[in-house]
Amino acid sequence: MDISTRERGLSVGEAAARVGLTTYTLRWYEQEGLVAPVGRDSAGRRRYTEVDLNWLVLLTRLRRTGMPVRDMRRYAELARQGDRTRAARRALLEAHRVRVLTRMAELEEDLTVLNYKIETYRCTEEGR
Repeated sequence: MDISTRERGLSVGEAAARVGLTTYTLRWYEQEGLVAPVGRDSAGRRRYTEVDLNWLVLLTRLRRTGMPVRDMRRYAELARQGDRTRAARRALLEAHRVRVLTRMAELEEDLTVLNYKIETYRCTEEGR
């Protein structure tokens, strides 16, 4: 990345807002090794590029779907190693997908119970 690209990138606050994180969380992601070192401008301030933002969006989705930080860290390590780790990254994501689908099925069951209870109360209130 050349200097002009770094100068135009987004600040920590702008990047955090763009991907829905706090600046504290974004810095924590960096400290945890989830984010590769970010380019800096001539004053030493972090400048996030679109590539950085796309990576952060992926991380937020993985976290939001319940991926443990240790797995996110492993995924980031594998990604930094390049194309030779594609199969390992795919396997990690496939295992996570199974956990997400299992959780979705559990939530559907939970929602069915909630809907039943709500309807029971509604019927009771209406005197049915």
